[in-house]
Amino acid sequence: MATEVTVPVLGESITEATLGEWLKQPGDAVAADEPIASLETDKVALEVPAPEAGVMGEHKVAVGDTVEVGAVIATIEAGSGASTAAKSAPAPATEKADAGTAAKADEPDASITLSPSVRRLVLEHGVDPSQISGTGKDGRLTKADVEQYVKSGAKQPPLAEKGTASGAPASSESAAPAAPGNRNEERVRMTRLRQTVARRLKEAQDTAALLTTFNDVDMSAVIETRGKYKDLFAKKHGVKLGFMGFFVKAACMALKDVPSVNAQIDGEEIVYHDYADISVAVSAPNGLVVPVIRNAEAMSFADVENTIGDFGKRAKDGSLTMADMQGGTFTISNGGVFGSLMSTPIINPPQSAVLGLHRIEDRAVVVDGEVVVRPMMYLALSYDHRLIDGREAVTFLVRIKEAIEDPARLLIDL
Repeated sequence: MATEVTVPVLGESITEATLGEWLKQPGDAVAADEPIASLETDKVALEVPAPEAGVMGEHKVAVGDTVEVGAVIATIEAGSGASTAAKSAPAPATEKADAGTAAKADEPDASITLSPSVRRLVLEHGVDPSQISGTGKDGRLTKADVEQYVKSGAKQPPLAEKGTASGAPASSESAAPAAPGNRNEERVRMTRLRQTVARRLKEAQDTAALLTTFNDVDMSAVIETRGKYKDLFAKKHGVKLGFMGFFVKAACMALKDVPSVNAQIDGEEIVYHDYADISVAVSAPNGLVVPVIRNAEAMSFADVENTIGDFGKRAKDGSLTMADMQGGTFTISNGGVFGSLMSTPIINPPQSAVLGLHRIEDRAVVVDGEVVVRPMMYLALSYDHRLIDGREAVTFLVRIKEAIEDPARLLIDL
């Protein structure tokens, strides 16, 4: 008797998702709790586990379909199914030639499970996915894995030139480059996460009275402190001492001094928080996600850095949960890791402000009447002017600047 696979509970207030990809095809053997499908929600991607061991049955929905919590998306049949080895073992060359089933030379190994985006990247660069180490869940390849492999300059014959399944060289026709002047287009359905990001950012622009104010900060003291203690810090706490820890702690102090930046509008009321739940923007294969460091004001530098490191790792392998993304009273977004010099970030509703960090670069500045070269960073605070006045926004940035230029303030709460 077939067992139905249903959409699991997705999280608070989340009632539907989009089927991102099937990880198992009909006839594949599946183990109990083995991921068989990937769902995309408004906030994160999550996997659907097999309720029991057996054989993958019928797919009830297609990739891209919207499914609700509790909906049946597939069935698991009794049996052991075809083994992966049996499916991937090559048939004798004569049999394949007679049957006309020789694999296409420009297709990735079918025994390797690839998401649509990773498959496109593999074909685009002509690399062999079996030669790439996967860092995703259960060792699956991510876009970052393929991009890093290509960037490393690994040498191998492109897939399109490896020849046919019989061992003969690929024909000149199959290896011929595209005709010059071709203008190709590709239409790709927006992921649910991207649709939600687009909608929420537009809602923020339509609802809030957005304004951005800027300042710059001399990073000399933080760079010196980090350089002096990073090895001892890593040895004692098992994590690198990064720049984000300084800014998270500085933000917590500044939020205490300027509480409106940590508040939000709820109808005709203003909700003030006596805690700092800091949302940190993290890059993931499917786009930007914003997990929350809860009660950051009570954390040590090591706690903050460990939490951020864990978020980054889980964002990469797709294991962030709904609970990781919910809440947050203030956001820090670091565009500097991508080389951004300056930006006007958009707030993450219902929050009222976001701090944008940018790249560090040597610039000529005047100190005590003399022109000197210092490692400088631009800071940007975008805020909802309905709640936060310009004086408060400027004061907040000045508090950040003071703490970063004199890190001792972070230790004695000044």
